[in-house]
Amino acid sequence: MNSKIGVIGAGNVGASCAQYIAEANLADVVLLDIVEGVPQGKALDLTQAGPIRGYNSMITGTNSYDDLKGADIVIVTAGLARKPGMSREDLLNKNAEIVGSVAENIAKVAPDCFVIVVSNPLDIMTYHFRVKSGFPSHRVVGQAGVLDSIRFRAFVAMELNVAMSDVQALVMGGHGDTMVPLPRYSTVSGIPISELIPADEIAAMTQRAKVGGGEIVKLLGTGSAYYAPAAASVEMARAILTDQKKLLPASALCEGQYGINDLYIGVPIILGAGGVEKIVELKLTDEESSMLKNSADAYKETLAALGY
Repeated sequence: MNSKIGVIGAGNVGASCAQYIAEANLADVVLLDIVEGVPQGKALDLTQAGPIRGYNSMITGTNSYDDLKGADIVIVTAGLARKPGMSREDLLNKNAEIVGSVAENIAKVAPDCFVIVVSNPLDIMTYHFRVKSGFPSHRVVGQAGVLDSIRFRAFVAMELNVAMSDVQALVMGGHGDTMVPLPRYSTVSGIPISELIPADEIAAMTQRAKVGGGEIVKLLGTGSAYYAPAAASVEMARAILTDQKKLLPASALCEGQYGINDLYIGVPIILGAGGVEKIVELKLTDEESSMLKNSADAYKETLAALGY
């Protein structure tokens, strides 16, 4: 029997997740949305691409949470997308309502699944999902760090005209303006980028990565990024399903690590069949530690606005 991944939300991110999962022959997909006909139509369209694209994964569209029974992983993309001029925090109350409902429904039909949260504001919604679902923290993880790091990796590769797959990067902190890039942990085939790129250009790249989502929102005019967020989400699902023990940055619940308690925030983790198997604690400089603390403090204020 194939593994089963549920994708909540059949918008651009959700549909792209379904496509990437199928093309990797990673699992069968159940695409769920509240709008009748949309998940069914997209699932059928994706299924019909299978003979040419070379995948055998079954893709089903539905409006019923009952179809998620037996899911190994659920990727939550449901929520409003940012519009030009809208901050992630502007989305807070509406998306909290949506994600809370999703969490309660998933807990009923797939109580043993792992969950990857993509909905914004990412770190806040991941915390909110864990509380509303009652799931243990190792089974609820936020996608942000992988997305932020691949954006930074892409900018480095573009600057140096090298293979993107040769570039590794690490970011920490919140998903958005409070992100904490770590250029000294970023390399090209093991060579620190500080040996290859002037400091001022690295600074410009890190700033661009911080506002990477906003840049795409402005360019599109309507809607927000979806190819890269979906790719990041599926990379995490693969790490869990195939027990890769992959070290990557993601939003995980800190319980004392980095001096942070009871807060989801971007940190390096080991992701495998046990979900978040470990939070890796790096030695940070005073400046990096201060930036991470500022990021954490900002999210504590936002959580307080939700009553936490």
